[in-house]
Amino acid sequence: MIPISKPDIGPAEEAAVLEVLRSGMLAMGTRTKAFEEAWASYCGVKHAVMMANGTVAQEAVLHGLGIGEGDEVITVSFSFNATVSVILRAGARPVFVDIREDDFNMDPAQVEAAITPRTRAIMPVHLYGLMADMAPLEDIARRHGLVIVEDAAQAHGAAYRGRKAGQFGPAMFSLYATKNLMTGEGGFATTDDDDVADRIRLFRNHGMRVRYYHESLGTNYKPGDLAAALGLAQLTRLDERTEQRRRNAAFLTAELSEDYLTPTVPEGRDHVWHQYVMRFPGERQRVIDGLTERGVGTLIYYPVPIHKQAYLQAYVPGAADLDLPVTNRLSDEVLAIPVHPKLSQDDLATIVRSVREVATPVAR
Repeated sequence: MIPISKPDIGPAEEAAVLEVLRSGMLAMGTRTKAFEEAWASYCGVKHAVMMANGTVAQEAVLHGLGIGEGDEVITVSFSFNATVSVILRAGARPVFVDIREDDFNMDPAQVEAAITPRTRAIMPVHLYGLMADMAPLEDIARRHGLVIVEDAAQAHGAAYRGRKAGQFGPAMFSLYATKNLMTGEGGFATTDDDDVADRIRLFRNHGMRVRYYHESLGTNYKPGDLAAALGLAQLTRLDERTEQRRRNAAFLTAELSEDYLTPTVPEGRDHVWHQYVMRFPGERQRVIDGLTERGVGTLIYYPVPIHKQAYLQAYVPGAADLDLPVTNRLSDEVLAIPVHPKLSQDDLATIVRSVREVATPVAR
């Protein structure tokens, strides 16, 4: 089976983890600090705070901004559930806008109409490794005095008009095992705001700046140095791996775009191809079955949009009936096929041949 994702772990990662194990210092320490500094430098931001995972990193960002009870955050439903669960756990209310068909990301044209006196933030999701259309979102946020909070869980190194993810506002990056940069579990909160960074660090560590002296209410979202060591080693090859993802994606697009609905990259955006997501209207399950039979892994990101999740109805009454036509339609059509950097040329040829064998060409 050609897997949909495959962690790329080599001698450098093994040596880095072994060094920490032999040091006897496994909790958050020097490796964590080094990884935070390296990631902040890579993203071009002042602060990167490593966390136990991406979800709690996003919770900490909202906490650091003081977003809570009675506030509203404009976001999208076409994402992993954590995008919305962190808003709810903060006591705020998610307000959904639709996505665009060309990039699977937030439609800026719908944002302004969703703003109310309670709106505090706009949270675009840089889905599949492609950044949202940030220029109009920045303009809207500036005119209405709102903060942009980037859900960059899948966008390590992605850029928009030369600016990397994380440079448009406080952001979260996931370091889950399948991500382009991974530590097994982990995440980053990034920001250029000194005060926000300080509140995030306090929140992560039981409200302590000095051990056993608690300045504020906090919790334990700390990572360990084993994860940080693994991430530091991974970071040295992130750009190399990203370029391989781009080559793989370019091959798939060249071979399939004439007859099928392949992903596109709008001008001015640098895609990092966390996922290569095609669309198969009316035949997705048949394509999944056919590719599985041929040894090609697939995954649906995401089969049920967040506004239709059962639990959400108690928090946002009527959410399931919201008018989000593009979100609803694409949730029934999208399917990811392998694009990760461990694919061989034979793997890529097999993927292309298999898609052609099982999928119906799209009339144009």
